[in-house]
Amino acid sequence: MHRHKWLRRLGWLTGIVAALAVIGACSQIATPNQPVHHSQPVAVASHTASASPTYSVAQENAIRAAKQYLEFQPFSRRGLIRQLTSKYGSGYSRADARFAVNHLNVNWNAEAVKSAKHYLRMQPFSRQGLIQQLHSKYGEQFTLRQATYAANHVGL
Repeated sequence: MHRHKWLRRLGWLTGIVAALAVIGACSQIATPNQPVHHSQPVAVASHTASASPTYSVAQENAIRAAKQYLEFQPFSRRGLIRQLTSKYGSGYSRADARFAVNHLNVNWNAEAVKSAKHYLRMQPFSRQGLIQQLHSKYGEQFTLRQATYAANHVGL
């Protein structure tokens, strides 16, 4: 029964985060002096060693959306990809979501600890219960190593 309540809360929280991400994306679009980006990556000449990589608009937006999600709540790598690809989240393609997550500098152990602390503020968990919630494909989808790390760092 507690899991169902938590899933409803998670659904509402996901909706709120998605709405904030859309608002943030819209505010970025409305900025008049933003550079124009091409929808396809532009090839960079091999003789320009200092040129920065060029990404598609979808890739850049997916990276921005991923950063915004991480500002509001902790995610596992898989959970963030799931959020970015969800029709209830951002709706990015799986390729763009993976690209975005792969181009972030995220300490997934720290994200697992934040998530563990959040769960413990909501309800009591045993060590095994917390690890299961953090690791489960129905939960946060952290790796077993990350979930165990989090349980250790919150004192369980």
